[in-house]
Amino acid sequence: MEQILANGLYLGAQYALIALGLTLIFSLMNVLNFAHGQMYVFSGFVCYTVVVQLGLPFIVGLVVAAVVLAVMGGLIEKFLFRPVIRRSKRDESTMLLAAGIAFFLDALILLLFGEKQRGIPKVVNGVFNWDFRLIMPYDRILICVLAIAIIVSFILFMQYSKAGRAMRALAQDRMAAQLMGVDVDRYSMIGFAMGAMLAGLVGALLVSITGVNLGMGGPTSIKAFLMIMIGGAGVISGAIIGGFILGMMESVGLSVLSSYGDVTYLLIFASLMIFLAIRPQGLMGKPWG
Repeated sequence: MEQILANGLYLGAQYALIALGLTLIFSLMNVLNFAHGQMYVFSGFVCYTVVVQLGLPFIVGLVVAAVVLAVMGGLIEKFLFRPVIRRSKRDESTMLLAAGIAFFLDALILLLFGEKQRGIPKVVNGVFNWDFRLIMPYDRILICVLAIAIIVSFILFMQYSKAGRAMRALAQDRMAAQLMGVDVDRYSMIGFAMGAMLAGLVGALLVSITGVNLGMGGPTSIKAFLMIMIGGAGVISGAIIGGFILGMMESVGLSVLSSYGDVTYLLIFASLMIFLAIRPQGLMGKPWG
């Protein structure tokens, strides 16, 4: 049981971090960023380049990946999503744009880094062994702690900073926030940049554990969408809850049903679909309309 809980906590922390960036973008701009998984993969390759090819410390790779993804997110919002939102009244326009960005990033990753699996050396060596009831590599423990610390820092930033309060006001009522003097364009760009940066952080964190490859973007985006739908679309606390629920479900499923192979994921996603059919607004969300 201890091993299942520890694995679930580790998976849930990284999943929650992925979902946070996606739900922040959705809550601010009502945009489903289908390229979120590709941003995650791109940041992993950036961290790999800094650490392996340039020989710099992991912390430098983590910071560089976060900065690169934040800049990428800000530019995408300013020069792509903002003009489309202004000129088009149809939600399909932003969805198609996001899908196009995802394909573009896939092609860019293939061009710059290739399609092979890439990884970096372990950040910390050794394994924690508690009486054979809980066995966890130290690098996974470190990544889990860092992910939880980033989540807590993000929540505190959104709760107490001026920019965080402005973005929360923007998410609650865009028109009212604008009438109260909130610079909508500025904070939309900051929010999109922060969402991309969160994807960049988790991609850089996990490149030392799972590595990255070209095909990971799509599945990562799908899992991120599942997490925000479990918790409630556009609800930050819901994204965190959804991430930990999915992490615990995977941990339990892989431990209990490991002998059945791919049936594990079939049952996990089938149960999630049944849940969403019963409560489509998620645990923390409000009914649409």
